[in-house]
Amino acid sequence: MFFAKSGVYKPCNIFSIGHLVLAIITITTVIIALKKTLKKNVQEIIKKCTIYVWIFEVIIIIFKISENGIQNVNRYIPLYYCSLLLYAGILSSFGKGKLKRIGDTFLATGTLIGGITYLIYPSTSLPEYPMFHLVSFHSFIFHCILIYLGLLINISNYIELKKDDIFYYAVFVGTACVLAHIVNCVFDSNLMFISKNFPGTIIEIMFNITGRYYTLFAIIGQMTLPFYVVYGIRNSLNQKDETVLDTVTNGIIK
Repeated sequence: MFFAKSGVYKPCNIFSIGHLVLAIITITTVIIALKKTLKKNVQEIIKKCTIYVWIFEVIIIIFKISENGIQNVNRYIPLYYCSLLLYAGILSSFGKGKLKRIGDTFLATGTLIGGITYLIYPSTSLPEYPMFHLVSFHSFIFHCILIYLGLLINISNYIELKKDDIFYYAVFVGTACVLAHIVNCVFDSNLMFISKNFPGTIIEIMFNITGRYYTLFAIIGQMTLPFYVVYGIRNSLNQKDETVLDTVTNGIIK
């Protein structure tokens, strides 16, 4: 079952008991990890997590190609919003100056939105695979790391997120969208979910509303909204209580 192809076994499905179990395990793991690492070297943690997710990603790419072939790029090319962790992690861990800032900015903002959204609606794994499957495990571990790094960076104040950081965030995500759009045009794919409808998800609502302008709205949305949501929440909390992050930190440590 763990390495079975899609469709061989009954899928776990979204909002099922299996989904709930995986979500609870993910949340519990994040809390435990934060308790054990809040006072440790954040940069080293980011570097180790980046290496781990890349190793796991190579494994899942090999599995997806063996399952679906090389022509179906939607299935194995890691060029979706959450997949940007792979590249942001490299920039944050090994980049210098502005390149490092680009990576840090995405890790502080995009990771939380991507990870939490997937935790609520894991549309790319559970509708096709059972709970005890390589793809399901990979997806939840990957997004667990997304949420963990996002919280760790914000709670520890690893970077001071500024309003001007939207430039770094937008350039990074925008570049990914341009590359995805090129690949989509060549292979008739839907990387970054910017070129086609994704029935049964919130994307379908956006697609129906925006019509032929969907691609433009999808790109602009991903380039701006996640950053401003996290920046706005963090800024609002700090204005209400300058020690709010310290309070959260102490609560987790205890």
